[in-house]
Amino acid sequence: MANVIGVKFRPRGRLVHCDAGEISLQVNDYVMVDTGHGLDVARVVTLEAPSQQSEKPMTVVRQAEEEDLEEYRRNLEKEGLSKCDEMAAELGLEMKLQAARYDSEGERLTIFFSAQERVDFRDLVRRLSRALETRVELRQVRARDEAKLLGGIGKCGYPLCCQNFLTSFASVSIKMAKEQNLALNPMKISGICGRLLCCLSFENKEYADMKRKMPQPKQEISTPWGKGKVISTNLFKETVTVLLDNEVIKEIALDELVHPEEKL
Repeated sequence: MANVIGVKFRPRGRLVHCDAGEISLQVNDYVMVDTGHGLDVARVVTLEAPSQQSEKPMTVVRQAEEEDLEEYRRNLEKEGLSKCDEMAAELGLEMKLQAARYDSEGERLTIFFSAQERVDFRDLVRRLSRALETRVELRQVRARDEAKLLGGIGKCGYPLCCQNFLTSFASVSIKMAKEQNLALNPMKISGICGRLLCCLSFENKEYADMKRKMPQPKQEISTPWGKGKVISTNLFKETVTVLLDNEVIKEIALDELVHPEEKL
């Protein structure tokens, strides 16, 4: 007796019956099916044979392997982006597609896009779901999310923090750049997303704590070499450059100042 099972090539596709031969399968297993035009991935949805079989069933060649599922996912994502781009153009929607992610467990294709304004994509979702025979979700992302999706190399020469290890985006302000004595040049303190570098927030607390310990420029302080006026400070070296009363300029370690607390 033939071992006929029911499979679906797409989550919302039609039920197709296949001859699994001697292969032992369970519902939700993925298999490679000979469609007559090559092998394709399908999911087992029923182990019951149909009461009537009008056409010769396709043949299950083997169970799908991880490489097969990965290729299936990539193909569906690629097809989803292509279809979405085509249909968005037909509907006159101004949107820039960024990436697609297929969740095989939830059987959902999520397409990420950016746009200058909010986009009403309800009709697009319905059309895509029918065309791809799977559940489709569209998400409009902001600049930082776009960089996280696409990835890249930061100014430091390392992979982007947002893609590498950040799970959420901290609030970053221009005040942090000022706190760290950075040049307020947008080209230098902005990431590839065009927003302020996320890493400005990583050590901002340490910078703020250190600056509180440091005397302020033009402040008069006491040193082992007499009184003087602060010219500048170096947070990394923890030193203070002072113009002494005798017109000598001296770089002094913070812990060598006689009364560093006088700045308060």
